[in-house]
Amino acid sequence: MGLRMLSRRSVVLGGLALPLGHACAWAQAPAGESVSTILRDRVDVGRESLGLVAGVLDGDRRSVFTHGQSGSENNRPLDADTVFEIGSITKVFTALLFADMVVRGEVSPDDPVSKFLPREAQVPDFYGNPIKLRDLATYTSGLPRMPSNFKPADKSNPYADYTVAQLYDFLSGYKLSFAPGTHYEYANLGFGLLGHALALRAGMSYEELVVSRICAPLGMESTRTTLAPSMKERLARGHNASLSPVSNWDIPTLAGAGALRSTANDLFAFLDMSLGNKRTPLADAMAMTLGERRSTGLNGPEVAEGWFVSSRYDDEIAWKDGSTAGYATFIGFSVKTRRAGILLSNAANYTANTRLGMHLVNAGYPPPKLRRQVPVDPQILTTYAGRYELTPNFALTVRADGGRLFVQATKQQEYEVFAENEWDFFYRAVDAQITFDAAENGQTRTLTLHQNGRDRPGRRVP
Repeated sequence: MGLRMLSRRSVVLGGLALPLGHACAWAQAPAGESVSTILRDRVDVGRESLGLVAGVLDGDRRSVFTHGQSGSENNRPLDADTVFEIGSITKVFTALLFADMVVRGEVSPDDPVSKFLPREAQVPDFYGNPIKLRDLATYTSGLPRMPSNFKPADKSNPYADYTVAQLYDFLSGYKLSFAPGTHYEYANLGFGLLGHALALRAGMSYEELVVSRICAPLGMESTRTTLAPSMKERLARGHNASLSPVSNWDIPTLAGAGALRSTANDLFAFLDMSLGNKRTPLADAMAMTLGERRSTGLNGPEVAEGWFVSSRYDDEIAWKDGSTAGYATFIGFSVKTRRAGILLSNAANYTANTRLGMHLVNAGYPPPKLRRQVPVDPQILTTYAGRYELTPNFALTVRADGGRLFVQATKQQEYEVFAENEWDFFYRAVDAQITFDAAENGQTRTLTLHQNGRDRPGRRVP
């Protein structure tokens, strides 16, 4: 999660589970020529991104593949030093900081988070059961994924104006529905709070804490929340699903959830540490982040501290994806083969990017279908506009705008869908497709939502 307004995982259309088939024997990972072909097809044919950087780590051998453009003003070619927003991959950094502070004896996993906050921050509990640091790190705090008082003034940079005072105000008025440690929910708010509390405990900013505890020991000079001039020169410009440029995000208060920017070379160093390829001061902390597993209650991976862990195809892969308005990112590694993968995109091709990342690590995970977008007569698109009820409480509202089509699910943000032909459309934000029936009397009567192996019909309503 990715971030995507820090709430992509709340999309009813989507979900955490990667429906990637049944377990089978481990498959050989893609060869270099295959990786290059994958990137070319995804950029040139599928138009899923303007540019992609892929990294593969086998033992001490690093391989980097690129295709497309950075989209930056200086038109700098893509390479392993190109800077991307990495979104929710930040969460594994925050979890590692937590584990490192436990190893150093600075905090305990069972410490209530309230212990490290000022008095005015009244953290909710569940009948006396407090939210502990380990609950925040394992996505089980009982807090919602986003605070209800998150109302950005600038939607192009939505987190810039969310303040610590607002965070404390939300915590003081929130009532938990679940006992901490018992219920999984994707934890943007939780990791933002964890990063904030750890920074207060350390007496420095979140960025200073990441740099001093992780980046400096690992030699990661281009992983920061603040873009230094040298990083700005190497920054790939972000693009939405339609490949239109979008703004970068600044995330001061909830930094621990998704504020970091990084490069393939820096993420290689992070994965080297994660695999134990080199002895570092973070070895014990890294082992701790994977040592505790909790169920999501979904048909998908378990959660560790920050990481997701998928056990399929006779393999175990620890991974994390990330997204902001204009970027989609992935890192992961196989516990069995010790192969690691990195995939960085400067466009919002979230679901495809995560699936491709898993495929880089273990080819048993199939890549997503390569979908070719085609133009459709705007007049045909207008016949699809309307509201379609799938259940009494869930509907899809379809809007045509020139040659583009947008769909908004109940209580969710609007997403663009893209045509494979005149009646079949696909999302880029989630792995879902929509089929419209043939128009009658100038209007379409029904649509069908295809997702997670289910076909859900919806009928047009007034």
